[in-house]
Amino acid sequence: MAQLKRYIIERDIPGIGEMSLTELCGAARASNQALDQIGPTIQWQHSYVAGNKTYCVYLASDEEAIRRHAELSGIPFTSVTEVPKIIDPLTANN
Repeated sequence: MAQLKRYIIERDIPGIGEMSLTELCGAARASNQALDQIGPTIQWQHSYVAGNKTYCVYLASDEEAIRRHAELSGIPFTSVTEVPKIIDPLTANN
């Protein structure tokens, strides 16, 4: 299996910031069902909901896996950006 890379997926979803937990649960279920269909080449880590956008963190083999997920889940994306490096407070210890 190919090594998974980290991606940030930006989604413009009008009104998502005001959605109820039940509505968000439905979106998460649609995402999980798509992930099950695609298999181990993609994993959803978590998402940030901010205003009319979500910023989702995924591990995937490539951008094609992200595109396939969007098609199957019915949750379109605005942009996909690979994240080759991460820094955090522990980076200062290097």
